[in-house]
Amino acid sequence: MTNLITTNNRALTAKEFQGLADVPPEVEWFANLGNKATRRAYENALKDFMNFTGIQNPGEFRIVTRAHIIAWRDDLLSRSLSSMSIRHRLSALSSLFEYLCDKNTVTHNPVKGVKRPAVESYEGKTPAIGDHQARGLLDAPDTSSLKGKRDRAILATLLYHALRRDELCRLKVKDFKQERRGVPHIKISGKGGKTRYVPLHPAASGLIHDYLDAAGHGLEDTGALFRSASNNRIKGSQKPITPDGIYKLVQKYSKMLGFKIGAHSLRATAATNALDHQADIAKVQEWLGHANIATTRIYDHRRTRPEDSPTFKVVY
Repeated sequence: MTNLITTNNRALTAKEFQGLADVPPEVEWFANLGNKATRRAYENALKDFMNFTGIQNPGEFRIVTRAHIIAWRDDLLSRSLSSMSIRHRLSALSSLFEYLCDKNTVTHNPVKGVKRPAVESYEGKTPAIGDHQARGLLDAPDTSSLKGKRDRAILATLLYHALRRDELCRLKVKDFKQERRGVPHIKISGKGGKTRYVPLHPAASGLIHDYLDAAGHGLEDTGALFRSASNNRIKGSQKPITPDGIYKLVQKYSKMLGFKIGAHSLRATAATNALDHQADIAKVQEWLGHANIATTRIYDHRRTRPEDSPTFKVVY
């Protein structure tokens, strides 16, 4: 054992070593958050709580009581934040206290038992469009231009695979070239760092190939699949299209057709269409990357379709 103890090639000084040993568990918890989006959301939630309570240093979290949490929750409600936003902020704080419990820094999690606002129903808030409108969107871009080819490929990718905007923006060229059991797939980097593989729809595949052939970056495997465009020319960098760019793109073409929707409506349309055509809801959940099947059920309108009402089963 003594042979393992050496001061040669030591990366940390004795002072640095001791400094890390003295890092408060609250700071340790935050440093261990791997996902950037989660880290940003949790940081915002904690800053809000610290501003509300006047906490100045990490150690003060150890004297927080349920009364502090309830007062903060009520303050969030008074600011007219959505129920989901409040629940997310409470979850962030709860995650910290669960870690402190594991480290025996506190005896209990004060967030537990705090009543959270009811989750609003999102049904109808992101409406699906009809089949004829979806076909109209796919035909809307002018494919005589490079930008038009790109836009049509993007719309097809969204409508046939139900991707989130961020997921589409993260796609690399190599993600479009995946194959599983002999079937072409798209590799999707989803929420929370989760990866899923979705079979590539032939209609979308053809449009993406047309775009890549015209754009000329089909061999740049590590480059962005869908790139920013200006004056029908791809910009010099490999910069991907942004989520805001996707939003504006969908709004532009839908407005041309006489209606106005956001990009998430295309995800809702794909999910609703799949379920209407008897896709298994558990498979749709996996396809969408939902952690909870209750979220997937929002898109299942099969029980509420007027044509299926018992009214039309009555015969005299």
